[in-house]
Amino acid sequence: MHTTIHHLLALWATIPEIVRTLVWILIITIGVILCVAFLTLWERKVIGWMQLRRGPNRVRIFGLLPGLGQPFADVFKLLTKEVVVPSGSSKFLFRIAPALALVPALAAWAVIPLSPELVVSKANAGLLYLLALSSMGVYGIILAGWSANSKYAMLGAMRSAAQMLAYEIAMGFALVGVLMAAGSMNLGQIVQHQQGGFLAWNWFWLFPMFVVYFIAGVAETNRAPFDVAEGESEIVAGFHVEYSGIAFALFFLAEYANMILISALTAVFFFGGWLSPVAGYPLIGHTFLADPSFFWLGLKVFCALFLFLWFRATFPRYRYDQIMRLGWKALIPVTLVWIGVEMVMAAIHIGPWARPWFH
Repeated sequence: MHTTIHHLLALWATIPEIVRTLVWILIITIGVILCVAFLTLWERKVIGWMQLRRGPNRVRIFGLLPGLGQPFADVFKLLTKEVVVPSGSSKFLFRIAPALALVPALAAWAVIPLSPELVVSKANAGLLYLLALSSMGVYGIILAGWSANSKYAMLGAMRSAAQMLAYEIAMGFALVGVLMAAGSMNLGQIVQHQQGGFLAWNWFWLFPMFVVYFIAGVAETNRAPFDVAEGESEIVAGFHVEYSGIAFALFFLAEYANMILISALTAVFFFGGWLSPVAGYPLIGHTFLADPSFFWLGLKVFCALFLFLWFRATFPRYRYDQIMRLGWKALIPVTLVWIGVEMVMAAIHIGPWARPWFH
């Protein structure tokens, strides 16, 4: 068995680097899409449990596990439905807008370290790359609303774009705090700078930044309670009201892919990424549980995703003026104040700045 594994690893090492990169891109993309499919099922199950009902429990796979086949049934339904393009729309932009919403959510995974060894691109400007990509998603939403030639779609697009811009600023300032603590824009190095156990992770010293970043992430993905862009009772489904079939499915896919992305980035920036929470602690701190691995990153992403679902089942939708007030008058001032606090901590060498690599 070990001989076969070593042989496969040696064979993998002989493959050109560009081919290996393309293989990993394909694996990660397919993995994210499958996670999105099962996330839709998990969301309906979790909300069902919270509301004392079962959720999907009919469609099976090979007669097993009731409900597990529901995501595949939904995909088949959306693929077979007709895509209606309004006669008065800008047809090229109408068709390209869903892709513009989805591509940034998938492209961002290029710089996310999935384990100590596995990352598609070790770009030193990974944080800047993520900020650039996150600002691209708004173009898909604006184009979807404008190209449909519908006042309802345009209204939903403008509301959503204004919301995303407001919370993107707060998110950017929160990441400035992470950059100050790590001293690097490379996501792998940001994770490595959090070594030392659970209390050494950035959430402890940058807790206000973590809260702001996660709230801004929920708003960026247009999830409840910030889902005014999809307020059915107000603007009949928002910017994608004219979309159907697979075109609508791409917007649906982009929303859930962004949820997974924000959860992964929260784990990387504030919870040590693939680092173990028990590393360095007595008894278990020197066992296999202390080894950094994709398992720990996956577990942290799982917990963050559960918060997304919990919020949807718990909080009522905010009014639009409340959303704008929270973004501009609460979250942004909090980040600016804590950046000042970080400057003081750096000057007196406490927190992350007390560690050896800052001397």
